[in-house]
Amino acid sequence: MRRIPEHMTANARALRNGQTEAERMVWRQLSRYRPRYTRQLVVGPYILDIACRTAKLALEFDGAQHQNALTYDEHRTAFLADAGWTVLRFWNGDVFENRDGVLSVILDKTAECLGGTHPQPLPFREGRRKDR
Repeated sequence: MRRIPEHMTANARALRNGQTEAERMVWRQLSRYRPRYTRQLVVGPYILDIACRTAKLALEFDGAQHQNALTYDEHRTAFLADAGWTVLRFWNGDVFENRDGVLSVILDKTAECLGGTHPQPLPFREGRRKDR
């Protein structure tokens, strides 16, 4: 018996292949860090945009379609909080205007969720900042 229903796996795969530009921008940066982040993680009846399983940190990137879905987002956040997840939400516009600030908030929150240990870049990237 599968732990995750097949339709949820298929939906997550489709979302991963069709991610938004904001998700793509953040993912390019976060994929270099440890602990690992993953895209389109299924948690209960929901699919998280980007998540860090170790820190139980869920990252959600909201576009204009979420302006009318605030009640749904509140229920989703409450479900995830009850399951022990911390949820950070960012508007796509914030990512486009201030990507470095958004990444800083994400890395700081990840460190906080892990009890103060800061996520480290891969060993071969330590001490270097890659130009975008």
